[in-house]
Amino acid sequence: MIHGYHLILTMYGNWLPNDPRGCWSDFVGRWELVQFGRTRRTLLKKSLSELTPQEVATRSAAQRSLLYRAVTLDDDQVKAIAAGFAEVVRKGGYTVWACAIMPQHTHLVIARHTYKVEQIATLLKGGATRQIVEEARHPIHTQLIQSGELPSIWARGCWKSYLDNDEAIINAIRYVENNPIEEGKPRQHWTWVTPYQGLDPGWVTYH
Repeated sequence: MIHGYHLILTMYGNWLPNDPRGCWSDFVGRWELVQFGRTRRTLLKKSLSELTPQEVATRSAAQRSLLYRAVTLDDDQVKAIAAGFAEVVRKGGYTVWACAIMPQHTHLVIARHTYKVEQIATLLKGGATRQIVEEARHPIHTQLIQSGELPSIWARGCWKSYLDNDEAIINAIRYVENNPIEEGKPRQHWTWVTPYQGLDPGWVTYH
């Protein structure tokens, strides 16, 4: 039985469909990226440090071909996204066991809910975007799409893994909590993150 999810949301331009690290996309949807190869769908993803020099060069060239520059968040933008997440979590009644908002991607460990995890991901992205726009911290605010709207700061879709037992949940939480430390940043503490207390049926409630 699924009890939770490890969810990864990526910033625009940082995990392309033919990224040499692997991805969750089924196809390459933009003609500008076709020249850099087919989609590399896999669950066994590499880290940036594991790429060869040629793979690094190809990835950088693909990013330069994008319509907008790849998004890398600064500290104030990270805080804005966290505030947006907090409002969505409060309104939706979600239980978040861990969250790490990194400059180019975000990890969350979320308890199962009546909403599909993909819907939760969309709502989180929307809430974060509203907050970052409200604070005038949009990272590519100088470029507008044809409709006059700001381009999305997020990559399409999301990556998720299903957590079906205590060990899987605890391992995912540990991974997420340690993610900032591995990149030389302090551990993140968000007031809207609920400490995990195990899969006691009397405590975990699926809304």
